[in-house]
Amino acid sequence: MSNQKKAEEGKFTLAFAALAIPVCIIAGIIIYSFILGNGSNFEEGNPENHPINMLGIVYKGGIIVPILISVLLIILTFSIERFITIGKAKGKGSVEKFVISTRQMLANGQVDAAIAACDVQKGSVANVIKNGLSKYKIVEADASMDKEAKLVAIQKDIEEATSLELPMLSKNLVIISTCASIATLIGLIGTVVGMIRAFQALAQAGSPDATALSTGISEALINTFLGISGSAIAIVMYNYFSTKIDSLTYSIDEAGYSIVKTFESKHNK
Repeated sequence: MSNQKKAEEGKFTLAFAALAIPVCIIAGIIIYSFILGNGSNFEEGNPENHPINMLGIVYKGGIIVPILISVLLIILTFSIERFITIGKAKGKGSVEKFVISTRQMLANGQVDAAIAACDVQKGSVANVIKNGLSKYKIVEADASMDKEAKLVAIQKDIEEATSLELPMLSKNLVIISTCASIATLIGLIGTVVGMIRAFQALAQAGSPDATALSTGISEALINTFLGISGSAIAIVMYNYFSTKIDSLTYSIDEAGYSIVKTFESKHNK
């Protein structure tokens, strides 16, 4: 894949992140205000009264709730985006089978067939292998270069292709990992606010305000739940995508090593 096309993809990814985050924040506020805060979720249709269902209970979590909903939406949005991106990077078929078949073709001297297989497979692994095979053909036909220079040229081309492909796989993962950290912290802030309100209700002169006490405890628990849930989802998604990227990176390294070794063994003979 050309440098220009990769640059365009990188710009698109940045633009997507810049647009998706504020949209998720706005969506979180709308969900909190108009869905959770709908009058049908409360007694007498008034959000100031006791909730009659789970949506109303979550609404009583307070002003921290829309922030936590926004963080959860950001996690889900970028998880879907990474699913699509990494799925495209894998290509059309099994990466493992593709690497094995390409290695067999190369061992049998079928370089053109291997390049054709890359065109069919598509994806990051296929792009790197295709670059390496194309360079393989060029240096093999160049009589002015010695064996060592040819090996260096092939390795350099594979490394350059890899350096273009891998950053695209890990882009936006930092957003998911950041959400994994801040979701718990934001939930903790909501928990502290809720406990402060609960203790204020207990500290009132005379009999404690049972309504204020229950509201404070409810706010604390809801924020704790939302914060931990968002963080857990983000951690699972981050580790899942990291594992997938590591697998693709291994496949790229394995294929690049095979190309270099095949060329080396052929010319040793």
